[in-house]
Amino acid sequence: MIGTLCIFMLLSSTAAWGSVGLWSQRGVRNGTGGGSRDRCTCDAFLPSSTFPNRDLVVVEETAVEISHQLEHEMGKLEDYETKLTAYAERIIQLTVEIEKIEKNPHDYNDADMDEVKVEIKQVEALVKELQLSIASSTTVFESLHEQITAMVETLDRMEKTYDKNMVLVTRREYIKVQMELEECERRHQELFNPNIGSCAHSGIIRVSKPIVSQLNAHLNSGYKFGGWGKDSKPVPDRESMYWYSGSTSSSIFEIKFYTSYKNLILRNQFQHHNLQSGWSGTANNFIVRDNTLYYQINSPFGLAKLNFTTLEYESRVIAKASNRFSYTNTPNQNFDFAADETGLWVTYATEESSGLMVIAKINETSFGVEEEWQTSVYKPGVSNAFMVCGVLYAARRVDFETEEIFYKYDTRTKQESHISVLFKKFQDNFSNLDFNPTDQRLYMYNDGYYVSYHLWFNHTTKATVAPPFLLTS
Repeated sequence: MIGTLCIFMLLSSTAAWGSVGLWSQRGVRNGTGGGSRDRCTCDAFLPSSTFPNRDLVVVEETAVEISHQLEHEMGKLEDYETKLTAYAERIIQLTVEIEKIEKNPHDYNDADMDEVKVEIKQVEALVKELQLSIASSTTVFESLHEQITAMVETLDRMEKTYDKNMVLVTRREYIKVQMELEECERRHQELFNPNIGSCAHSGIIRVSKPIVSQLNAHLNSGYKFGGWGKDSKPVPDRESMYWYSGSTSSSIFEIKFYTSYKNLILRNQFQHHNLQSGWSGTANNFIVRDNTLYYQINSPFGLAKLNFTTLEYESRVIAKASNRFSYTNTPNQNFDFAADETGLWVTYATEESSGLMVIAKINETSFGVEEEWQTSVYKPGVSNAFMVCGVLYAARRVDFETEEIFYKYDTRTKQESHISVLFKKFQDNFSNLDFNPTDQRLYMYNDGYYVSYHLWFNHTTKATVAPPFLLTS
């Protein structure tokens, strides 16, 4: 009887098991005396690298640490609310007392005046302390965003290299932490930036550090063209919806919708529209407004809109618009749609203007141009542009990691000016940059990554809803 012995030779120094990359089998005949025996040697080649448990543990520990920090910040926000109410009430009382003193100065002596002055100094000291606390919270949020960005990069790398199921639990923890941070920032914004939707300001004064959500839904950095964001005028029950469209060329063939930020991160779409059946477009400066996609088409060269509620398609031609002038970063971006607090816009250049940008206000019902404004900024020298409260803001590249908002044109006053508001990019190039009035954020599609920014505006005293002591002196 012939017996077979299989010896497993694990040709790897690792102690951890992974998936077997290759099996080979060798048969050896060895006869001794009157009998014989075959020996079958099976070689299992294990992967050269093992699953990085240490990296996963670090990510998990970081997630727990961030959660604790967020709990602490949420507690501070509740404390801020209490202090704001108390300080506001005390300021109102002091205002009433001062008015009484001004009306009847003879009824008060020096001691009364000194007492009021002391109280004012005390409130002033408390306000300064609160301002420092608020500033420290903002710094914490920025630090947490940096940590979360590092976490998602690690998870993406591990997901591509190792078993996705082993990373999924940690990714869920990361999403939970990111959602907590979003909620904490939302409450912070409601407390200290209550002017969302207000246009009573003199413009942008600051842009936050880039908030990197993740690589696109295709998990492919080759999808450098496209856009993402929120509906700037959401229909009922879709206020939390996000959209994304990406391509390896400057064209738009499809668009995906997600019910929430969490599902965007999980790449769990609820709608997917294929635009190749007669609806495809070009360029990347498209937006979603009122559940309608506004984008550029080439045949005929003009504007298009596709309503996802009714699936009605419509196009328009702007006779003067030229197809020779695009933004610095990407080709064919001749029309750039934008939406703000005042409605729908599109910008382009003409032969008549020699490439200078033209701003046009679009009537959303008729899909026609209501009014046009001529600017003095040369479109090929601009990396992208967006609208806020009827004001055009143009950006240009400074270096690999820095962008500058350098120009603004106010359609209300027909005044233009040069400004300098610097902000950082996650990657060098970007194909889409748009403002969303529902949350006062900039959304950038940055070489395949979802990136967003908070904006700060120079609100006038009249427009400021918060108590006056929150204003920087």
